[in-house]
Amino acid sequence: MYRYKQNLHTHSIYCDGKNTPEEMVKRAIELGFDTIGFSGHSNTKFDIDWHLTPEKNLLYIEEVNRLKEKYKSDITVLLGIEYEMLSGREAKGYDYMIGSSHFINTAEGEVSFDEPADVVKDIIDKYFDGQGIKLAKAYYSQLAHLFDYGDFDIVGHFDIVSKHTEKHGFFDTDSKEYKNYALEALHALSDKKRVFEVNTGVIPRGYKSIPYPAPFILKEMKRLGHIVIITSDCHKKEYLNSNFDTGIELIKSCGYTSVGVMKDGKIQEEKI
Repeated sequence: MYRYKQNLHTHSIYCDGKNTPEEMVKRAIELGFDTIGFSGHSNTKFDIDWHLTPEKNLLYIEEVNRLKEKYKSDITVLLGIEYEMLSGREAKGYDYMIGSSHFINTAEGEVSFDEPADVVKDIIDKYFDGQGIKLAKAYYSQLAHLFDYGDFDIVGHFDIVSKHTEKHGFFDTDSKEYKNYALEALHALSDKKRVFEVNTGVIPRGYKSIPYPAPFILKEMKRLGHIVIITSDCHKKEYLNSNFDTGIELIKSCGYTSVGVMKDGKIQEEKI
């Protein structure tokens, strides 16, 4: 029986995670993982609360490289980064990069929309005339340019803008308008075969009942020939492999018969 044995989207105390990298590595070994990849949030000039400052980034790199050597006989440890597309800073020297967007351009500068529901509601009211669908449109219009900012190995949580819709209904994710915005962005990123994550982390954190991306997006990804990987976007060691089975069942229901895994420094497809 297929058993998923790696997570490439993992955060630690160096950004907004709850555990040290070593605690995460030890948990991965307990779970029988063959690989764990760390993906600290890249530094931005407009927010440092949950990102790697330049000083923390040096410590992060040093610590993950130390763990690579210490645990090399037990597990493969990878040094990655979750690169914020508006960071405006070069990212080099990592084993892989996840390209993501957590901020949106507004008349007053970049604003994080990956926040609690009440904060998102305020953002919608202040910058988008109280209409959540306008936030969705702005997000996807921006995300369509992701690869202008870097040659990313993985696209992170493609439809993160829908994070609170299941419980708070900021906009209708079944509407034709919303689906058009999402698929237009997907097509803009589809100039070649890409790797997209199926992010299960929203389930244990209580935001959604199914992972990102939504089935209609996954089905179009499959039609376009893209690869998907399963990640838990882990911020707490107890969730390192949370709901991976749910992720596998979701992609199978959308037509996938394989999943991406990191092997020998590159993402390869493995049958499920």
